Amino acid sequence: MNTKTGSQTVLTSPQLRLIGSVDEAMYAEFRDQLNAAPSEGPLVIAITTLGGNPEVARTMADDVRLMREPGRDIYFLGKSAVYSAGATFMAGFPVSHRYMTKNSSLLIHERQITRTINLSGPLKSCTDQLHAALNEIEHSIEIEEAGFREIVEGSNVTFEEVQDRAPENWYIGCEKAKELGLICEVI
Repeated sequence: MNTKTGSQTVLTSPQLRLIGSVDEAMYAEFRDQLNAAPSEGPLVIAITTLGGNPEVARTMADDVRLMREPGRDIYFLGKSAVYSAGATFMAGFPVSHRYMTKNSSLLIHERQITRTINLSGPLKSCTDQLHAALNEIEHSIEIEEAGFREIVEGSNVTFEEVQDRAPENWYIGCEKAKELGLICEVI
């Protein structure tokens, strides 16, 4: 990447700056900032997050993928903390376009669910409720595995390794992320 544009460095002047929980409010801010950003040339999206809604992160990553398809360079810049849904968002960028700032860290973990199932009524309806919950869990596992494959694609980390490490909340410092090939560079 040629990071020089005049006297500024592209990565140090992100056009989009996102901070906080990955949720509907962040998505609205993401879309507003995106609409205000230049429509041509490299685009840098900086994010600091302790996590949030993985489906919102997937939606943001999909927006980035759609903008990249015509050939536009879009870069990810993780600052301070790129946890949970932030890692899901990062997975939407190729490794060659992923950067993190010094002393920042990444958290990769399993999707989580908290649900109480109250069974009441005819037995058949109870089994339907249980099957519906199981279907939701199995579908979420498929989405999680696809995300794990995306985040390790092009890195030195195998799908099996991320699958083994994710249940224990895998915190990765920026230098280790670079060593593992999960990001291109630390700036």
